[in-house]
Formats: sequence, structure tokens, C-alpha cells
Amino acid sequence: MNAIKRAKAPTPKFFKVLRNIGLALAAVGGTILAAPVTLPVLITSIGGYLAVAGGVISAVSQLTTEKADGSQ
Repeated sequence: MNAIKRAKAPTPKFFKVLRNIGLALAAVGGTILAAPVTLPVLITSIGGYLAVAGGVISAVSQLTTEKADGSQ
């Protein structure tokens, strides 16, 4: 199964929730990075890590599919 078919296939409920959490983490990280004020380096680093971790979690969760027989 190639990546396009995997992305279009049904995703189990747990991974849908995990995908949404990943999207939220990525959004928070992006907001921290794009803040119009100067933030401490530690906060900026955390924002970068949140954005990357959220993107990875969302991508992996989206490509997780159910088996053909419906079991997980």
C-alpha cells in the first residue's frame, strides 16, 4: 500500500484523537515561534520542539490504517 492510499484509508478512532493532539501541539509551537515579542531562548526552543513533535505525531497518526478485516 503506497502513501497516498494509506492517507485516504480509514483511520482508527485512537489515532484520530492522537492526530488532533498533534495538530494542537504544532499550532501551539508555531504560535510561540511566531510571537511578535522577544521570548527567552528556552521558550523559543520549546516552541520549536513542540512544532516538530506535533507534526510528526500528526503525520504518523494519519498514515495509520485499520486492517482489511476491520480489526486493529
